[in-house]
Amino acid sequence: MIRQPFKARTSDELMALLSAMATAVLAVIIITMLYFGREIIIPVAMAILLSFVLAPLVGLLQRIRIPRGLAVVSVVIFAFAVIFATGSLLASQLTQLAGELPRYQSTITEKIQTFRETTASRGTLERASGMLKDLSKELDKPKDAQQGTGLVPSPAAKASAPPTPVPVEVRQPDPGALESLRSLIAPLLHPLATTGMIIIFVIFILLQREDLRNRLIRLAGSHDLQRTTAAIDDAAARLSRLFLIQLLLNGAFGLVIGIGLALIGVPSAILWGILAAALRFVPYIGAAIAALFPLALAAAVDPGWSMLLWTLALFIVVEPIVGHVVEPMVYGQSTGLSPVAVVASATFWTALWGPIGLVLATPLTVCLVVLGRHVERLEFLDIILGDRPALSPPEIFYQRMLAGDPTEASEKAEEFLKERSLSSYYDEIAVKGLQLAQADAERGALDQERLTKIRDAVGEFVNNLSDLEDRVPLLVKSTTDAEATSAVESVGADDPFESLPILSRQDLPAGWQGEYPVLCVAGRNLIDEAATLMLAQLSTEHGLPARVEAAEALSSSNIFRLETTGVAIVCLVYLDASSPAHMRYSVRRLRRKLPNATIALICPVPETDRATLQQLGDGAKADLVAASLGEAVQICIDAARPELNSVAVLKDGLLPTTTAA
Repeated sequence: MIRQPFKARTSDELMALLSAMATAVLAVIIITMLYFGREIIIPVAMAILLSFVLAPLVGLLQRIRIPRGLAVVSVVIFAFAVIFATGSLLASQLTQLAGELPRYQSTITEKIQTFRETTASRGTLERASGMLKDLSKELDKPKDAQQGTGLVPSPAAKASAPPTPVPVEVRQPDPGALESLRSLIAPLLHPLATTGMIIIFVIFILLQREDLRNRLIRLAGSHDLQRTTAAIDDAAARLSRLFLIQLLLNGAFGLVIGIGLALIGVPSAILWGILAAALRFVPYIGAAIAALFPLALAAAVDPGWSMLLWTLALFIVVEPIVGHVVEPMVYGQSTGLSPVAVVASATFWTALWGPIGLVLATPLTVCLVVLGRHVERLEFLDIILGDRPALSPPEIFYQRMLAGDPTEASEKAEEFLKERSLSSYYDEIAVKGLQLAQADAERGALDQERLTKIRDAVGEFVNNLSDLEDRVPLLVKSTTDAEATSAVESVGADDPFESLPILSRQDLPAGWQGEYPVLCVAGRNLIDEAATLMLAQLSTEHGLPARVEAAEALSSSNIFRLETTGVAIVCLVYLDASSPAHMRYSVRRLRRKLPNATIALICPVPETDRATLQQLGDGAKADLVAASLGEAVQICIDAARPELNSVAVLKDGLLPTTTAA
């Protein structure tokens, strides 16, 4: 075995390794502090979350000229009065339920006996279990068996038997008044101390809110003070609104459940309503856990099964309505957490802090994600926990085409098209994704097989969207998909090619009445051909049927076999502007084959300004140039119907390079 020579690490690699080790050590230290300091950190965390809920109320009182200190104290007193009233009501309901539980034992026993009687026959395991129980009883009573034989022990045996022990009872003296008071107060000291800490922290957080914000800005970095301040203020306002709405919504859910259980006849309905409101802060499983207790009690109270079925129906109806109808209307969008992050955070905080961690898991994680989105140094929190895609929309599109998964790409595109047009999606996401593929092809990372796979996947993707119109929806429905939302946010709102007209065949000039008046030709490779497929679809959707030809059609041996009957305009598509000579020769061959047709050079290359694109068109002797697929459709429409020429397009300087032949 040949030993590999030792390779010294560079300074950058050593710094990266040390940084990773320091991050790991810091994470371990933070987790250790959270665990061993939970007696102090839990009240602080609850105070921070409660301050987000109470901050809008304090601001409301300040707007009506109430001093800040008085507003803070008034709101805190009111909030904790409500909390204490709810706690006392909860305690009284628990006491009442504990006193009534023995009455329900006979009902449960009768139901179990009825269930057993409905079984057709006892199984093998049940018979074996009964036999083992009978045998165990026989083995456990040897003295009884001995007495049953009638044998009388001899006098010698009686003399040797040990003496019977005399029972002794030790009694404690009655506790005095001080001891009774101490035993009564001791269980209450810890909850009262925790509550007092929370009250103090809430008051000081609300009083020193701006000072705490400034300190956070200093920690985040104050090189861009205006942007950081605006971001943190916006994050605090969003969190306050989110937590307040969540509290009101879960409270309303608990109120509906409590009223419904009271009408059904389930005992302690107020208790189960409060429990449902609290447990609904636990995502996914909170409502299901809250339903278990009243379901078990309904089965114990009612001799029949009607109360159990009505209780089950109540939760099955109310929870989906609140979760899938009311919440999207109120929130407008999700909390910003990925499903995996929700489950992982619930597990993490529960392991650290127990049941209270399970309730606080989602609010705490939302705070971390919001900080990650607005503080650059904490961006990794948004990447790990947030619901935004880790890759950009063009990168996701390219990855799916590379993996041969056009179906999922089509589904996400349809979500995008709920708010924007098809041409916007093609220009801002699909074409940019193909430009990434073009860059990989140029550096040799994609072989011919992979390029073919990408072209075929794009062809299937375009075919999946062939029934969709290229226009902004008349009734815009905001998408709830996180990936589609990210794609919509990445597209500018002032796209001039989203409202292009759709032409009818009878309105076209005589030279455009052919079967395919638009011929879309790929420039150099299969990536260009994939973009050409999108352009052909857009042109067809706007009333100008288009045909696609591969790059091989431009070779000197194939150009003369090119079918050109009825072609009025040729769109030559390049995703790479690095070969002006190839563009010039391609235009020259097309000019020889189609001397009367208009030739347009379509070159959607990133970071290419209008002057550079115009120079490419002049050098290639093209009639028209376009920097996007939407612009290409516009110049085709203008060529077919000059009277529809858009003023907005002329303002952008999209003029032909020469007069069309």
